[in-house]
Amino acid sequence: MSTDAPVLDDPAAGGTLGDPDLTGDEFSDDRRKMDLSVEVEDAGPCLKHVKVTVPRAELDAALEEAVGEYADQASVPGFRVGRVPVTLIKKRFKDELAGQVKQRVLIDSLEQVSEEQDLDPINEPDLDVSTLDLPDEGDFEYEFDVEVRPKFDTPDLSGLKIERPDAEVTDAEVAAYREEFLTQYGRLEPQERAAEAGDTVKLKVTFSHDGKELNVVPELKAKLKPVLRLQDAELEGFDELIAGAEVGDVREATLTVSPEADRVELRGEEVTGKFEVLSISTLKLPTLTRELLDRIGVESAEELDQQIRDSLTRQREYRQRQSAREQLLASITESADWDLPEKLVRRQTENALRRELLEMQQAGFTTAQIRARENELKQNAVSSTRQALKEHFILDRVAEENDIEPTPGEIDREITLMALQQGEPVRRVRSRLAKSGMIENLAAQLRERKAIDFLLEKAEYVDVPSEEPPADRVEAVKQSVCGIGSVAASAEDEDEDGAGEEE
Repeated sequence: MSTDAPVLDDPAAGGTLGDPDLTGDEFSDDRRKMDLSVEVEDAGPCLKHVKVTVPRAELDAALEEAVGEYADQASVPGFRVGRVPVTLIKKRFKDELAGQVKQRVLIDSLEQVSEEQDLDPINEPDLDVSTLDLPDEGDFEYEFDVEVRPKFDTPDLSGLKIERPDAEVTDAEVAAYREEFLTQYGRLEPQERAAEAGDTVKLKVTFSHDGKELNVVPELKAKLKPVLRLQDAELEGFDELIAGAEVGDVREATLTVSPEADRVELRGEEVTGKFEVLSISTLKLPTLTRELLDRIGVESAEELDQQIRDSLTRQREYRQRQSAREQLLASITESADWDLPEKLVRRQTENALRRELLEMQQAGFTTAQIRARENELKQNAVSSTRQALKEHFILDRVAEENDIEPTPGEIDREITLMALQQGEPVRRVRSRLAKSGMIENLAAQLRERKAIDFLLEKAEYVDVPSEEPPADRVEAVKQSVCGIGSVAASAEDEDEDGAGEEE
């Protein structure tokens, strides 16, 4: 699993109530237990408000401990080390003693609250230490909010039934895939008739909006299929639009710009496309000669078909796994009707948005455009982030209850795979992950994956007929309606990637 893709932080990893702003000496496990007064109240979904009262006697005891340590070490002119009067130490080191007592009382009390209250925090408490001061008289009180893991019952997945599509590949599918595969070796034969569905046409396309020209594609080569998919728009009924047209004819259609288009001001807008037919061709598939088989790298047509069958089988098995995973996740979150803290959801959503917004800044978009895009993404992302978090917490509970953890060897293998994919030394990838804190994130993902595998192993599978693969209705091209990118370069790419060459 690559960590380049946007991923959630690991909110289920758990935290402590020890404040990261507090630094100092480590205290032993046999530290004296304090007589604390602790009030815990619900402050919202997965959010607790904690009020801690430290009695005056505990503050005085902590002060005496600190004074004793200073008395053993303090160096004061006129006195030998260890012989400085206590009253002088309290007066001379008043500020230092107050800071040490505050630090010690906060650390010890937070750790004791964490141990005794069963809060199960997700992260550090919302506690600003700099605003806290020890009183000269009376008890010391402080309070904070802390996000905690949601309380829920682990879903009962006993007897879970997973529908498993049949992975059998038919001869008809092999034949259809072989024909599609061989199109890259075919030749386009020019036609002097009207265009028909399935033909390959070369078009000059002009896109405009409100009468203003947006983009001109001098040559767009496409096969006549029901849908023409550009980078930022789709044209339904493309084959019907061009069918019957002859060279020189112009057909016109309206397209709607994608809400994800690079041109923010054109998102969702209707544009006009004028398609002038420059040429019409049909694709002639090649014969499987010895020369072509050598070019493909197989010994015979039978070997080619076997490779195709193996490839299709792997694709089916992949879809089986994906289908099983989706059914499992739907089952485990079906009863997850508990709420999550909005701060946590917002924080995780922002992590996923940050990269795209940074890319927009680097691309030169205005502040207003970036803000509009951010609002749009947030509207779409919050619900999916909330669902992903619930899946995360439930799978974490499953892993905890069943002692599921990734081994060091599994983490090493994952890092090695990432290094191979990125073409970098393993040591460099590991160092980068360690510095960014992503190794912990990677371990959490592996733990989650193992929890899913654990549940799937216990599921009951029901074989069902595979759905017929959808018809190849879409012709995708590299050009865009809005004219983002190099048209010339796109045309060259289209010529290289197009099905067949013209005679």
